[in-house]
Amino acid sequence: MKLQGKVALVTGGGGGIGRATALAYQREGAKVAVADLNGEAAQAVAAEIEAAGGEAIAIAVDVTQSAQVEAMVKQVVTRFGRLDIAFNNAGIDIEHLPLHKATEEEFDKLVAVNIKGVWLCMKHEITQMLEQGSGGAIVNTSSVGGVIGAARQPVYGATKHAVLGLTRAAGVEYARKGIRVNAVCPGIIDTEMTERAIAREPKRAPYIEQAHPIGRLGQAEEIARAAVFLSSEDASFVVGHPLLVDGGMTAR
Repeated sequence: MKLQGKVALVTGGGGGIGRATALAYQREGAKVAVADLNGEAAQAVAAEIEAAGGEAIAIAVDVTQSAQVEAMVKQVVTRFGRLDIAFNNAGIDIEHLPLHKATEEEFDKLVAVNIKGVWLCMKHEITQMLEQGSGGAIVNTSSVGGVIGAARQPVYGATKHAVLGLTRAAGVEYARKGIRVNAVCPGIIDTEMTERAIAREPKRAPYIEQAHPIGRLGQAEEIARAAVFLSSEDASFVVGHPLLVDGGMTAR
């Protein structure tokens, strides 16, 4: 098992990529804290982990609130004694119009969750890892929209570019402290978020289906496997890296 004896925290763990990664961490031997704005969803995933023979706790958290994020990390340490791995996956996608039609409210909400939320999580996770003195691994969820232009999602794309900026800077800053910081950049994944996007704009379905040269949508479990790799010693020399898991979408 790649993560035997480790303690992992997953934000946005109540569904989609977060749920798949929480379950994958458990299969690889980690104890898992499942955090989500939706506490009931987090509890359901924690129950799945426990039913599979693992150890888990569920935490309801708003990642835009520093006090809640700090309390989340403390709760993990109180229960499991330490924090070795963090998958900062909580994020939102609420923007589906050209830039000139976007609202200030949408801008502020996207920035608060997708940038500030990741920054706050890293801030408190790294503080704990430094106190432990034994290093750790942090994986942030960016997107293909963090490396290419995202039409009709300019602010979302900007936030995902920012996640990579945070990832690279922290990767450089903490590498000598034994804390590896990397990011995973998914293509279009078959999750509830994608289903909602198609339901909102059915005419976009053909584009979504044809976006990847591999000829299909990605699966949440495929992103989870990438997150496990970046969290494990298999990636011991990988620092500040944006790992594209996009079915060839950015290779065109």
